[in-house]
Amino acid sequence: MSDKTEPTYIFDNDFGDIPPSKHQIGGDHYTKLGIQPMEYSMANDLNALQHTAIKYITRYKDKGNPLLDLAKAVHCIEMLIEHEVNK
Repeated sequence: MSDKTEPTYIFDNDFGDIPPSKHQIGGDHYTKLGIQPMEYSMANDLNALQHTAIKYITRYKDKGNPLLDLAKAVHCIEMLIEHEVNK
């Protein structure tokens, strides 16, 4: 009879016991949100282009160049449209 116990993972980082989803390296433009874009994207099985567009739209006011982040979001959406057209 084998003892099947769930493995545990201990976060080994400079933030102690704070899980990666609750801290951010390089700012607070995601951790100050109710849910980080990555958590939302993973929970909803979004692809990379969907996630990246959401990420840029979410942070556009907080990164110093709002129009650049909005242009990046538009570019991701255009790439997603191109992908869907070419299926």
